[in-house]
Amino acid sequence: MSDERVKLIMDMEITVWELLRKNIEPFEKFELTEGLFTDDQLIDFMLQYPVLINRPIVGTRLCRPSEVVLDILPHTQKGVFTKEDV
Repeated sequence: MSDERVKLIMDMEITVWELLRKNIEPFEKFELTEGLFTDDQLIDFMLQYPVLINRPIVGTRLCRPSEVVLDILPHTQKGVFTKEDV
């Protein structure tokens, strides 16, 4: 795994497993059960199938649920917040 990817995930203060999106077809197809794959292998899967990356990521922070992004914006929310990550 590249040093840059390791640094980005470390800066996010989450594990590779937490970055992995689990409720989609590739996760089930490859049986990506926790503990069966190394972090490097999971990252390889995510690079090959980007849909496996939990998102949105803003800077080096996973904003899940999406309203978490409001905590890091420099100005307060103006208007109605519409949640689109159903």
